[in-house]
Amino acid sequence: MKIAAIRTHLLEHRLETAFESASMRFDRRLHLLVEVVCDDGTTGWGECLGPARANAAVVRTYAGWLVGMDPLETERIWAILYNALRDQGQRGLTLTALSGIDVALWDIKGKRFGVPISTLLGGRFRASVKAYATGAFRRDGVDRIADNAEEMAGHAAAGFHAAKLKIGFGVAEDLRVIRAVREAVGPEMRLMIDANHGYDALEAIRLGQAAAECGIDWFEEPVTPEHLAAYREVKAKQPIPVAAGETWHGRWGFREPIETRAVDIVQPDICGVGGFTEARRVADLAALHGLRVVPHVWGTAVQIAAALQFMAAMVPSPVRREPIEPILEFDRTENPFRQAVVARPIEHERGVVAIPDGPGLGIEIDRAALRAFRPKEEA
Repeated sequence: MKIAAIRTHLLEHRLETAFESASMRFDRRLHLLVEVVCDDGTTGWGECLGPARANAAVVRTYAGWLVGMDPLETERIWAILYNALRDQGQRGLTLTALSGIDVALWDIKGKRFGVPISTLLGGRFRASVKAYATGAFRRDGVDRIADNAEEMAGHAAAGFHAAKLKIGFGVAEDLRVIRAVREAVGPEMRLMIDANHGYDALEAIRLGQAAAECGIDWFEEPVTPEHLAAYREVKAKQPIPVAAGETWHGRWGFREPIETRAVDIVQPDICGVGGFTEARRVADLAALHGLRVVPHVWGTAVQIAAALQFMAAMVPSPVRREPIEPILEFDRTENPFRQAVVARPIEHERGVVAIPDGPGLGIEIDRAALRAFRPKEEA
């Protein structure tokens, strides 16, 4: 079996109501799927985190090395592709593009041996995981405080045990939102906050000190990802556990924050960190230093399936009678192709998501949906 072709599939949907995080504005959903086709007809699917068209260009650049290779040799392929662009690409798009390819190769490997990727990663510790709802962005044309409180109350009513809201728009306003949301969801629901690196260290410390009374589980990306000393300062001077990692790429990107304990929780994204091949290394490094791992997820059902396969195989740390279980980030914002791209949507049941147990990622792609959500200029 050899790799015969690599295809990219852009997916786009224009939003009825645009929304913002502290670092980005969304007036559309635009994602990239990667398809790796083998000469025997076997096909694997992956997804790339980040700017879809830029990722597609890098994936097509990698294709020149991929065609003709054995798709089962995931370690060898990873090393060859990383080295091919390492002189100018040790972080960023080279790793996010490589992630989509690597996920697709592991999908092929699972199909080749007739087992889920989680089995190939070492075995399934769990068949389902609790999910937490990600949402509460700042939407155009609405009162942010009332809108976020109403949305989060809806997630609680739907059965989610936890939810994450977006902050980073200013300490005073953010605190009003956090307090309104806590009042709306009650004291039992776990609540996380994500600044998308919208603060400097002084603002983050002030916010964390004031928000702690609301029972916040973690404070995600309080400052920009390059400022590791600022992360350590925020962690030291306010009481909420600090989380980050969606914008750190590869084991080298995670090494210093883990070794210096700049955060309490690391959040590698399977479709951004370097795929399954590299996510395993990051998780092992985190376990070696006693840090929790909660994968970041922002994409279609392909990325959700990849995260679920990874979480199924995550070794409890520590191993004990009632271990700390990983939780799935479950995007609740508008995205009609999120689940449409698979024949069987990956949905929650009262905040719990079953992990697919079919070969590879355990999903089947709906090609009609790929055509339906193809950008008009690509059609």
